[in-house]
Amino acid sequence: MHDLVLRGGTVVDGLGGPAVVADVAITGERVTAVGADLGPARRELDVTGLVVAPGFIDPHSHSDMVPLMADPQPFKLLQGVTTEIVGNCGFSFAPLDAAGIEAAGALFAEIAGPVPVSPLDFAGYLAAVDAAGSANHVAALVGHNTLRVQANGMDEALRPGALDEMCRLADEAFAAGAIGLSSGLIYPPGSYGDTGELVALARVAHRWNRPYTTHMRNEDDRLAEALDEAVEIATQARVRLQISHCKVAGRANHGGAKMLLSKLHDARLAGVDVRGDVYPYRAGGTFLNALLPGSAQVGGTAALRARLADPAARAALRAQAEDLTQPNGFWARVTPADVLVTTHLTRPDAIGRTLDGLAGGGDAFDTLCELLIADPGAGMVITMMAEEDVETIMADPLVGIGSDNGPPVGLQHPRTWGCFPRVLGEYVRERGVLTLPEAVRKMTSAIADQFGLAGRGFVGAGAAADLVVFDPAAIGHEGTYEVPDVRPAGVVHVLLAGHPVVVGGEFTGERHGRVLRG
Repeated sequence: MHDLVLRGGTVVDGLGGPAVVADVAITGERVTAVGADLGPARRELDVTGLVVAPGFIDPHSHSDMVPLMADPQPFKLLQGVTTEIVGNCGFSFAPLDAAGIEAAGALFAEIAGPVPVSPLDFAGYLAAVDAAGSANHVAALVGHNTLRVQANGMDEALRPGALDEMCRLADEAFAAGAIGLSSGLIYPPGSYGDTGELVALARVAHRWNRPYTTHMRNEDDRLAEALDEAVEIATQARVRLQISHCKVAGRANHGGAKMLLSKLHDARLAGVDVRGDVYPYRAGGTFLNALLPGSAQVGGTAALRARLADPAARAALRAQAEDLTQPNGFWARVTPADVLVTTHLTRPDAIGRTLDGLAGGGDAFDTLCELLIADPGAGMVITMMAEEDVETIMADPLVGIGSDNGPPVGLQHPRTWGCFPRVLGEYVRERGVLTLPEAVRKMTSAIADQFGLAGRGFVGAGAAADLVVFDPAAIGHEGTYEVPDVRPAGVVHVLLAGHPVVVGGEFTGERHGRVLRG
């Protein structure tokens, strides 16, 4: 007697195979059989005409603190996402002590949402998530920015012994269950690190057979160099490599997707196990301070505010920001009309408005500086990509789907609420950029394999009973940058470890997620 049988659905197995009409039987936390005439069950769901797929795995999430929010947050379950990988872009919420939080608190505040950032080692962070209970499963990377803050503060040059301390902390995190190492090389203090520093940390990941994921040092004018650096780190450290949110940013660089993909394929042919992920939007979302060169943040939040408030220092930063030879900072690569303010602690009137609109015909750089003085951790949505590049990258077999979501509060990017349904509706059903089996593979087994999530990402006997049932004719998301928090359509049922947690499109309120440790 099975616990549950999904009857008559169209099974898309997550491995890229053709869709087949079959029943799926579940007992306990595992799929026990896929086929016809599977016998009786204690509970049945008729899913005729619907797709049954593995629960989606989001490789690039910033939901690190979401499980610690007071109420369960089903915003990813309602997209069909059953597992999120957090700690991306070099920002994990452990290991951090009080000094580290004081030095870089503004960098963490926007991602943390309403949850206070507390001193925790990596084991303590995972234990806190386990104790709180998550709406979906969570696996965590340890971040380079966090390791550097903890060992070196916001200083640019490494102090004596700091790299050894970073490696020790990384080793401790992997022992606690971190599933990989992440970097965010446009963000201070990670941007201050050189290739050798990243190789040393990635070699620690190699000893644990954990991958290296990277928000590269550049995604616009120096994209080719940044790709070469990422491949060099993976080659020297002998680690699997995940290129986060693959993109070609900046109008002058549009059309560069083929170059990016060529670099990935060449690296793979040379022996590097490299993959990437992409989100289905032309705009990204990040800290407003990413418009400035990294030198603006040397010394931490107080030093940033002092520079921006000093006329001479502000003028010097403007000169750097307008210099296209600078390796980071988006200011010269977009226009003020491309920048939409999404979070700001002291200027709620700024939220939902562009820098161009806020400047009101005045100087937009000065407007930016004043906003950052008031809230150094403010967030933005920034339009940088061409649709042709998005589609070209998405279609490549080495690239999976990742949302890059923030916490589900305020005016976040619409990817927070609708990334996966948007792919299935817009890019599968409407545009035909992907077939349904290939899109599901990109959301499931392609991610599970890269991050070592054994038993997940496919529908078959012995697989984890994390499943999504959706209507392929209805699935989609209508959220916009101005009104992002729209519930997606078409996700009918979601099972987590065999438990129905979304039934008939509604969240049951139960927290059955757990921490998946490496």
